[in-house]
Amino acid sequence: QVQLVESGGGLVQPGGSLRLSCAASEIFFSIYAMGWYRQAPGKQRELVATITPGGRTNYADSVKGRFTISRDNVRNTVFLQMNSLKPEDTAVYYCNANGGAFGDYWGKGTLVTISS
Repeated sequence: QVQLVESGGGLVQPGGSLRLSCAASEIFFSIYAMGWYRQAPGKQRELVATITPGGRTNYADSVKGRFTISRDNVRNTVFLQMNSLKPEDTAVYYCNANGGAFGDYWGKGTLVTISS
């Protein structure tokens, strides 16, 4: 069983930056595709960014050029560096781990609020 714990959320002014972290308990973290999703109040959860075990990345159009996903397979951690933050980035951000036959797992989320 994989446990995911997000951290790094908080209140940031527009144009600011924030770095989210997701720590995974699974020792075979390196085989999982990892992702960040977010859910704004009253809206459905949406994909923000993904990264494969090999390091290939994918981003939602709304965050391209501003967000960067990365992973540290030694520390079993995935990161989301968020720059040039906008009020519309306000959401609960969730970490996801997908290992195919090994399962699909979610963290409990961390709140990011962008407001002046």
